[in-house]
Amino acid sequence: MNRLLKRVSLFSISILMLFSTLVNASNLPDFTELVEDSSPAVVNISTEQAVSSRGNSQLSPDAQELNEFFRHFFGQQPFGQGQKQPRQQQRQRSSLGSGFIISKDGYVLTNNHVIDGADVIHVRLNDRREYEATLVGTDARTDLALLKIDADDLPTVKIGDSDKLKAGQWVLAIGSPFGFDYTVTAGIVSAIGRNLPSDNYVPFIQSDVAINPGNSGGPLFNLDGEVVGINSQIYTRSGGFMGVSFAIPTNVAMSVVDQLKADGKVSRAWLGVLIQDVNNDLAESFDLDRPHGALVSRVMPDSPAEAAGLEPGDIIMKFNGKTIEHSSELPYLVGQLAADSTAKTVVFRNGKEKTISITLAKRPDDQSLAQNSPEQGRLGMSVAPVPEDMAERLGIDGGVVIQQVLGGAAARNGLQQGDVITMLNGQYVKSPAEFSEIAKELPNNRSIPMRVIRDGYPMFIPFKVVE
Repeated sequence: MNRLLKRVSLFSISILMLFSTLVNASNLPDFTELVEDSSPAVVNISTEQAVSSRGNSQLSPDAQELNEFFRHFFGQQPFGQGQKQPRQQQRQRSSLGSGFIISKDGYVLTNNHVIDGADVIHVRLNDRREYEATLVGTDARTDLALLKIDADDLPTVKIGDSDKLKAGQWVLAIGSPFGFDYTVTAGIVSAIGRNLPSDNYVPFIQSDVAINPGNSGGPLFNLDGEVVGINSQIYTRSGGFMGVSFAIPTNVAMSVVDQLKADGKVSRAWLGVLIQDVNNDLAESFDLDRPHGALVSRVMPDSPAEAAGLEPGDIIMKFNGKTIEHSSELPYLVGQLAADSTAKTVVFRNGKEKTISITLAKRPDDQSLAQNSPEQGRLGMSVAPVPEDMAERLGIDGGVVIQQVLGGAAARNGLQQGDVITMLNGQYVKSPAEFSEIAKELPNNRSIPMRVIRDGYPMFIPFKVVE
């Protein structure tokens, strides 16, 4: 009798578990209709580049994928490049990424790093039609590129409102990871408004959707079949997907698209300050109730900030009605405004809040910005001493931390805001003054070693000043 009761109990538990599984499965979204409707507007993008016959054409597919990874995340020269090359050149075609059609007359949106340096760009549709694309314009700061193919009545995606996106919502990606066309992956939004050190103008959508090399430039859909993001980056220590991926919000992207269509380039407003985060010790020293805001470390000469009376030591608490929690939020808010617009700025100065109206100007080019920073202008960056708590955490004595990448050599070599430089050209760096002295003696047009600590990991990178 007891055995019978045990069997009945086990059978009942099995039935309940099966029923629970079926109920949970019935609550999961079905993506099939979304994929059928949307995939015709997703495209594969490949490029042709003139390369040496002894260059990348002899690399394995895995090595070529690693080239893309290192170029995108670290700004380094791909393996096999930067060496003396024979005169004979040939074109190499590589499948680099994805994109999607945003208008029936052939406008295609993708990432800038997908087509960067390409001589010829090919767009292949879902039905295997292939077109050679014209590059309308690019914006490296948001990592976006707008292409145009000569075709009509094309399938298009629906553009959604990325501002309505919330953490926890289901999202889906379609792309070509590792060249496998029209691969579908799904997950949830992990966070919104993520600010990455290398991209001050994008409040990224973070998700756990599987994104790998080749997905770059592809669409991120919500459950309504609307594109809410453009897949752009992953966080990885291995080169492959580790559960953290980032997409550019469509509201940011479409603003860029409008400017690229009109002018082929993007113009942004400029405030003219160097800023840093407010940590707990700084908050206490400035008598703030908690760490927040953007601390002004320098006011650029002849800038809108200087004209409005902003001073080093001011902490920007609000800009154009938006509260500033982290300093990384300010560049995006400034960049969203047009030149000559006026923004009310609330700063914390001498223990009190003060409202200042600032009339913004058009952002100068990177070369002009670098020249306005004479101490590190030659390298295209602004540096500061490493805070004591950071130095203790990293186990270093001295060094400098990059406050802002202004362009020039720093941007070309893939340096990022927040990188800590401890050695330059074989010499230890103890302070910004020492850094400037070493920088003056760097040779032109030749790579020198630079030791950088990024996200707690030290590494050497080749650094070249081109003049």
